[in-house]
Amino acid sequence: MRRTERYPVEGPNALWQIYRTVSKWKGVKNFICIQAARYCPSLPVKNWIYRRLLGMEVGKESAFALMVMVDVFFPEKIHIGENTIIGYNSTILAHEYLTKEYRLGEVHIGSHVMIGANTTILPGVTIGDHAVIGAGSVVHKDVEPYTFAAGNPLQVIRKLDRPSDESAGSQQEQG
Repeated sequence: MRRTERYPVEGPNALWQIYRTVSKWKGVKNFICIQAARYCPSLPVKNWIYRRLLGMEVGKESAFALMVMVDVFFPEKIHIGENTIIGYNSTILAHEYLTKEYRLGEVHIGSHVMIGANTTILPGVTIGDHAVIGAGSVVHKDVEPYTFAAGNPLQVIRKLDRPSDESAGSQQEQG
């Protein structure tokens, strides 16, 4: 289940009312920064833009492929762990504007996650550590750690093996 906060609107649809929710200047600044990052060939520069100019949490050595589109209006609601790859032309949304309401939700993508190309991640989802999301998927619900999921609608394809030293470590913690 996605975790989003709902905000009802009256009058025209919520997208027509966008600048009652978000400053025009924030939208313009974010758009320019995101477009620069989408085409930037340098991963450290991209991560600097995401962290410093857009307020996203991006872990060490995470990589955004060419043309990744992060949420223009609420990028600060996106949190990505370490050593994660976001595939070519993927989209990460933290908002959705509907006819009678808009919704906002934090997006949490764990560490060591692989997101395939052309994937859309919707607001309010969590993708656990070491998960793999197949190309072209729509992530509309949480994905547990060590899970391979794909499709539209998203389905769990299989559970992934945990390294033996990690499972041994968790057994020692329980004991």
